[in-house]
Amino acid sequence: MAVGLGLATLSACGSSGGGGSADPKTVTLVSHDSWAVSKSVLKDFEKQSGYKVRVLKDGDAGQAVNKAILTKDNPQGDVFFGVDNTLLSRALDNGLFQPYEAKGSDLVLPQYRVDQDKHRATPVDSGDICVNYDKAYFSEHKLTPPQSFDDLIKPEYKNLLVTENASTSSPGLGFLLGTAAKYGDGNTSGSNGGGWQDYWKKLRANGVKVVDGWEQAYDEEFSGSAGGKKAKGDRPLVVSYASSPPAEVIYASPKPKTAPTGVATGTCFRQVEYAGLLSNAGNAKGGKALIDFMLTKEFQDDMPLNMFVYPVREAAQVPAEFDRYGPQAKNPETMAPDRIAANRDQWVKSWTSLVLK
Repeated sequence: MAVGLGLATLSACGSSGGGGSADPKTVTLVSHDSWAVSKSVLKDFEKQSGYKVRVLKDGDAGQAVNKAILTKDNPQGDVFFGVDNTLLSRALDNGLFQPYEAKGSDLVLPQYRVDQDKHRATPVDSGDICVNYDKAYFSEHKLTPPQSFDDLIKPEYKNLLVTENASTSSPGLGFLLGTAAKYGDGNTSGSNGGGWQDYWKKLRANGVKVVDGWEQAYDEEFSGSAGGKKAKGDRPLVVSYASSPPAEVIYASPKPKTAPTGVATGTCFRQVEYAGLLSNAGNAKGGKALIDFMLTKEFQDDMPLNMFVYPVREAAQVPAEFDRYGPQAKNPETMAPDRIAANRDQWVKSWTSLVLK
């Protein structure tokens, strides 16, 4: 889950060679660029298991999943972490993972469990993709921040929103799916569209800007970001995560009393990330141990302040900063995996035609 804002690069990065880990004492994790874990926690796993962890970061989530599918017969590692519910069916349909029921799976909250008959995907974390807003901008302009999808197409918010490309970005795709869950599929053959298609026509007419990925949208285009190296952008609305405001506070120096950004809670889509044991993994035993570790209380408690996501294990600790600055949405949009699988590719194609052409 790409929340950025100073996430540390941990362990050694690089390809382990064909067929996963050649060294039986090394387990290789393939993930997106936002993978992070505390050094002490990772050392505990290595000490307890006897395996050295090697991490290969492969770009954003969509890019990493596609590459893993292309190399599935001769995988780069043993475990893949970071495929989310928007892309899970693509991974499963292409045989990316082999079955493995992780220890601790019975402690995962029921709403996050999937593939219960084959156990090819283990839920690890969840988060909400939502529109974030720059509080200072709206205060200075004496304008009430939007709170819903419907608000975003109102004239007062014209030319204020930047989002990510649904075909190249995980949050961009999540935002598209959120609108599909909210407004329905509509009539794609009709001249007026309908459903989410009609909504996106209105959003485009209201000046939405589309960029390739999260880092460009948040760090370069969003006026409320403190994490980018470049000059701040001029868009006070951005598709990001409900956990982005806590990240803004935690990484600020000095820390502000309140978060400089807020969340439009009526625009959220629930994202869940999974780990899986790669088919043809060279060190399947080590891979299973690593997946088991991701469901331990130690890892689940450590994860929120490293990757700015929520744990999926029952009774895992949620940082006070999350509850204060970025609580999970009470009623996020959701979508069944089979509906995503049946419609995702066509929706992205339609979205590209409607918004980018």
